[in-house]
Amino acid sequence: MKVLLIDTNHPLLQTGLEKLGCVCDEDYVSSKLEIETKINKYNGIVIRSRFDIDKQFLDKATNLKFIARVGAGLESIDVEYATKNGIQLISAPEGNRNAVGEHALGMILALFNNLKKADLEIRNGKWLREANRGLELEGKTIGLIGYGNMGKAFAKKLKGFDVEVICYDIKSSVGDENCKQVSLQELQEKTDVLSLHTPFNELSHKMVNSNFINNFKKPFHLINTARGSAVVTNDLVEALQNKKVLGACLDVLEYEKLSFENLFENDTLPEAFNYLINAENVLLSPHIAGWTKESKIKLAQTIVDKVETLFYSKVSEITEPKLKRVTGIGGLFFKTNNPKKLKEWYKSHLGFNVDDWGATFWWKTSEGKKASTQWSPFENETSYFSPSTKDYMFNYRVDNLVELLQKLKEEKVTIVGEIEEYEYGKFGWILDPEGNKIELWEPIDSAFL
Repeated sequence: MKVLLIDTNHPLLQTGLEKLGCVCDEDYVSSKLEIETKINKYNGIVIRSRFDIDKQFLDKATNLKFIARVGAGLESIDVEYATKNGIQLISAPEGNRNAVGEHALGMILALFNNLKKADLEIRNGKWLREANRGLELEGKTIGLIGYGNMGKAFAKKLKGFDVEVICYDIKSSVGDENCKQVSLQELQEKTDVLSLHTPFNELSHKMVNSNFINNFKKPFHLINTARGSAVVTNDLVEALQNKKVLGACLDVLEYEKLSFENLFENDTLPEAFNYLINAENVLLSPHIAGWTKESKIKLAQTIVDKVETLFYSKVSEITEPKLKRVTGIGGLFFKTNNPKKLKEWYKSHLGFNVDDWGATFWWKTSEGKKASTQWSPFENETSYFSPSTKDYMFNYRVDNLVELLQKLKEEKVTIVGEIEEYEYGKFGWILDPEGNKIELWEPIDSAFL
């Protein structure tokens, strides 16, 4: 395959792709329009965030088999359109999750112990011990929003601090031994320190606003190592002023350009940003939470490994002639009058390890990899099973959701909605001949570990 590299990365990435058999070209200076004129010659493209991969670009990329982004998210890519065109999308959250976890922990410890303030004071001849009396993490509740690769890495770092770690996520059964999954309401009731680990999407955009902040029962500290667009800065400043937010650790800001390489287009600083840079209870860093020497290597290797798995491994060669369809049961979902009461019955009499979403059963694939199946009772009024009128829905595990849905469409199977992609996999929905809604899941099991 011919692969175009348009952002500089660790040399390991190009070397690794070439060892697989790829022919790699580099172009770090041409404009997006210039690259569009030649992208039809390539089967793969490797990017960070130099420019958007949009519909116009994809229409020119007639031979593209994959887009690899050397980072955690895919926000610079028109995911829906690329998926419809059968292009494999590759990201590498596994490569910098440890760096993000360490950075988030370092920021909150520095803020709690006034390290930036105390260091500057000493350099100016001030020795102020009482004025720099700090806080301890022990005994506090750390609330995480988003529990994928980054959230899990941060929770793992918190294990030795004698804290309660809870999380809220739009997908069920993502909690583990390091973190208890709870409802958003419970998270807002208990949290002392809130840490954001959400991807860029419509749900996370401007999520932390005045209404969201005021729903917290206690004043809290905020950590954001995710995306700057998740926090409305004006509302955060107002909350800092009225002590609803006690302090903030911000590695990202809503003023960042999409490329993350620059902050502002000009020298005019927003009033809210002026407040942040002068506030002693605010710690800032320039989008470097996942930016370590080690993560640069890990990110590159992750991309190489995933390209190998998708296009060069013996397994893919063996299975390519015959499309794998369903590979296992991913979940059993059903309606009930009282989900809470029913879960307690299963916990008491059958030993189910239940949480807010149901129960998770872990098992191993034939290759010895960990995998899970979810058992979840839903309220009778749920619309999640729509347009089916049945009281149940099955989730089935699949290997290649995009290819399978294309095949099912050719076979005149009814497709419901569009593919949705999260850190823990891709989801699609179909109807069987009796009107049962079926959820198809291409899992990323490593996201739950």
